[in-house]
Amino acid sequence: MPYYVYILASGRNGTLYIGVTNDLIRRVYQHRQQMIASFASRHLVTSLVHFDMLDDPVSAISREKQLKNWKRAWKIRLIEEANPYWHDLYPALL
Repeated sequence: MPYYVYILASGRNGTLYIGVTNDLIRRVYQHRQQMIASFASRHLVTSLVHFDMLDDPVSAISREKQLKNWKRAWKIRLIEEANPYWHDLYPALL
């Protein structure tokens, strides 16, 4: 079963949220619908701008922690390497 580490944004160069899940479509849907009271819902962080797919939960959690400890500039560079215009990747998953 794949696990995903994902980055949501409120907009280009906006507020970022990093999370981990085993069901990316469901989890991003929950964020978009503000189904769970959280940092992401309070700051309207709903656009999926980056995700990594990993093979196991230990690797996914380790990657999440790594990204959360990165400087903001590094996170922006990671996003822009694969998604330079900060397009919302969620519709392509459906």
